Amino acid sequence: MRGAPTILHLDMDAFYASAEQAAKPSLRGKPVIVGGLGPRGVVATASYEARVFGVHSAMAMAQARRLCPNAAFLIPRFALYRKVSDSVMRLLHTLSPLVEPLSLDEAFVDLEAGGTEATVEAARAVGERLRTDIRAVTGLTGSVGLAGSKMLAKIGSEQAKPDGLVIIEPGTERDLLGPMSVRTLPGVGPATAETLRRAGIHTVAETREAGEAELVRLLGRAHGTSLFLMAEGRDERPVVAERDAKSISAEDTFDVDVTDRTRVQLEIARLADRCVRRLREAGRSGRTVVIKVRRYDFSTLTRSETLRGPTDDPGVVREAAARLIDSVDTTAGVRLLGVGVSGLADYTQEDLFAQAAQAAQAAQAAHEALEDAGHPPGPERPEAVGERAEEASEGAGKPRHWLPGTDVRHTEYGAGWVQGSGVGRVTVRFEEPWSRPGRVRTFAVDDPALEPSDPLPLLRPDAGPGPAPQGEAADPSPDGTADPAEGMGQGPREAEGPDGSAGAGGGPGQGPGQPVTSRP
Repeated sequence: MRGAPTILHLDMDAFYASAEQAAKPSLRGKPVIVGGLGPRGVVATASYEARVFGVHSAMAMAQARRLCPNAAFLIPRFALYRKVSDSVMRLLHTLSPLVEPLSLDEAFVDLEAGGTEATVEAARAVGERLRTDIRAVTGLTGSVGLAGSKMLAKIGSEQAKPDGLVIIEPGTERDLLGPMSVRTLPGVGPATAETLRRAGIHTVAETREAGEAELVRLLGRAHGTSLFLMAEGRDERPVVAERDAKSISAEDTFDVDVTDRTRVQLEIARLADRCVRRLREAGRSGRTVVIKVRRYDFSTLTRSETLRGPTDDPGVVREAAARLIDSVDTTAGVRLLGVGVSGLADYTQEDLFAQAAQAAQAAQAAHEALEDAGHPPGPERPEAVGERAEEASEGAGKPRHWLPGTDVRHTEYGAGWVQGSGVGRVTVRFEEPWSRPGRVRTFAVDDPALEPSDPLPLLRPDAGPGPAPQGEAADPSPDGTADPAEGMGQGPREAEGPDGSAGAGGGPGQGPGQPVTSRP
């Protein structure tokens, strides 16, 4: 482990929720919860105002609604988050060629590889400049941790939240880690923590005191040795610039367990198409098709088929997935389906389609016929909430439902976002990221003047550098309409596994403006 603080960890503060507050002036200073809105949805990110009520990422959305019923509940808008993330990652690459993204809102940077002097003063200057640049480019805030290893840098950024900077200086590691929970250490999940708890080990200091031999006895040689080194504050993991994906997949969770066999086959075909679309967007192909089925009793199984060579042909993937689902009994009901492709490559084997040309063409025709005929009886098909909003904005026609948070544009009133919908009506608040809180108006769901639109940038395009104006948050609209969080409708379902970007930092009631600190 390098002693000097040459590893930087950046974690954007409550990223999804903060982006929504920046985009929607009426929600600034108010609790905002982003995630799957259906009965089985989970929280992706909660704003700091919502965390005061105990809401956190990965919590069931139903519980979040009980804890904070007056929050604004919104679908994720990944098109916006990706644009903001790309801007942040470009800033990180100006610091060093070694940048290891962990998610849209989190990354490690090896400052030494970028030529930064290995001193506390130089690291602090880089961290402060980065935070300033992020605010200027995106209007959002990020927290920075600086240390001699990845583990400590991440701990530093968590302590810095929100909107702060913490430097863990050489020689302070053991004292810092000692009182922390053993769950702080990388690789310690619930099962490992329970094994250690039964042995009377709860903190990092107790882990260290147990000794390497005892940890090896409890956890095995590889895991025990690694855990002991990290308890000592030693983490030799390097920053890895390229984190190549091992697979690409698409999956959906259903509000109501699906028992109809035709519906299951249709969903598998649709997921295969979505998986291939992601595969092509990544410029990849793959040779192993995998399906995932989670049954009504939460038992999960996978089936896979390896092709003769890599492909990105939707017909081939769809046909393979159909064969795999035929071998699974789904009559008792399924709550989740997924289709993935692994064994990724950068090329395709063009003659693969010949192995199943007729069957694939028939599957394609049947799939299109079902799509044209409308959805089968039962609950609405479980499109990923973020994807469906994005697809709606690509000109494919009006979405079947106006989901809360969706970007819209009215021919008379301009840009706005959906607060909620129901009983044939949709409520829209018309405002822009750089405006004051806007007015609320209600329309028929099929109003021809109302169309889905792309997200607006968080900063005014013609404005100079600087944070997005915050305006006056949360006052009633000029037309006397209700609080902006009221009437937030529910989307039909969750997109299982959204990025839980909330992070561990930030106590109740904290907000931007925490002073920059360093750990002695």
